[in-house]
Amino acid sequence: MPKEKTEGIYILSLRRVYWAGSRRDRGKRAVKYIRRFLERHLGGKVILDPLISVYIYKRKIEKPPRWIAIKFQKIDEGVYKASLAIPVRR
Repeated sequence: MPKEKTEGIYILSLRRVYWAGSRRDRGKRAVKYIRRFLERHLGGKVILDPLISVYIYKRKIEKPPRWIAIKFQKIDEGVYKASLAIPVRR
């Protein structure tokens, strides 16, 4: 069981998203990878902020960013909210 955390920042490499599968699925795989990573390391349910998807799909579905900084906060027992750690320019 992971150690209990209340808040923090993870910098994730999305390099694995580029390795396998079709180019057309990279954006969707990136969102799934982020959710699975956070659930594994935090040990609870993760609610992703919609700005994470906006940031990933900003350069189209085929070219998600190679790195992403995610900030998480504990909301309730076993429930975490994840958001971008860097501001998004539109």
